[in-house]
Amino acid sequence: MQITDVKIYRRVQGTLRGYADVTFDDCLSIREFKLLRTATGYRVCMPEVKKQDGKVRRVAYPTDDKMLKAIEDTVIAEYKKVTRWTVAPGVLRY
Repeated sequence: MQITDVKIYRRVQGTLRGYADVTFDDCLSIREFKLLRTATGYRVCMPEVKKQDGKVRRVAYPTDDKMLKAIEDTVIAEYKKVTRWTVAPGVLRY
């Protein structure tokens, strides 16, 4: 299974840097991967839903470390690409 598309939705709030939608083989999309910035670097969290009893349950997750690494690497690379140039009034930062 190959990752064919990643869409980043920036939202900076605390350690949260945004969300990502990931498409696999142009036929399956999984929404709302969380992208966090921690003291050790970026981290991608799997989509979750909160149940009525207050517990949180993952709704999608990779079954092996190879796919987890592929998702993390691709989402983080796309986030860095999207945020590479930031424009502020009168200043262009890299």
